[in-house]
Amino acid sequence: MELTAVKELVILESDPNVPPGLVVEELREQGVPFRLIRAHAGEPMPDPGTAAAVIVLGGSMGAGDDDLYPFLREIKGVIRECVIHDTPFLGICLGGQLLSEALGTAVATGSRGEKGICGVSLTPEGVADPLFLGISSEFLTYQWHNDSFDLPAGCRLLASSPLCPQQAIRHGAAVYGVQFHPEVTAAIVTQWHGDAARNARFLPPFLEAEAEYLGSARTLLHNFFRIARLIF
Repeated sequence: MELTAVKELVILESDPNVPPGLVVEELREQGVPFRLIRAHAGEPMPDPGTAAAVIVLGGSMGAGDDDLYPFLREIKGVIRECVIHDTPFLGICLGGQLLSEALGTAVATGSRGEKGICGVSLTPEGVADPLFLGISSEFLTYQWHNDSFDLPAGCRLLASSPLCPQQAIRHGAAVYGVQFHPEVTAAIVTQWHGDAARNARFLPPFLEAEAEYLGSARTLLHNFFRIARLIF
């Protein structure tokens, strides 16, 4: 009998300072096979047809910085393949912006920026969407962006915030982009803010909201794993 290879979830990392954090913690906890590809280090792109799902992480670069970071073109190519085949996809922050660009909609640069713990509201479609099953219609997120994606044609708006109207979108049945960071942990927050003065501003609010934030972040990640049929 020929054995069928188990498909993995593939994570694409664009920036070594924006690691997968909680994503990998939850994948390991759930026993889900995954592969981390460091696109910034020149590791080869995956064939989306061989992946159970794809997650594209954030990064400090802009979604249109292809000339400075040529691997962004390759990531957009992977995203387009996910869209064509409706491969379960989750783009986080820059990953959501790259989804917007891959779908032909420009990213708004230097506007709608948010940093730190921010409240996000689900739209009626978001309340009904399987990605947000079990998450309150008003929930806390962690944000760290200066740019933001617009709503591409054919996409559904799932979540918004007062400063950033597009917080979560869906294309087709299983291709998602979110502007917020469900992967962030206290260690990542500490790393991002660097010096003591900035951490004194951003870390205490994160720690105060950590239990609520982690609850919704874990639920969202588990929901995505279920959408990809990696857990049941």
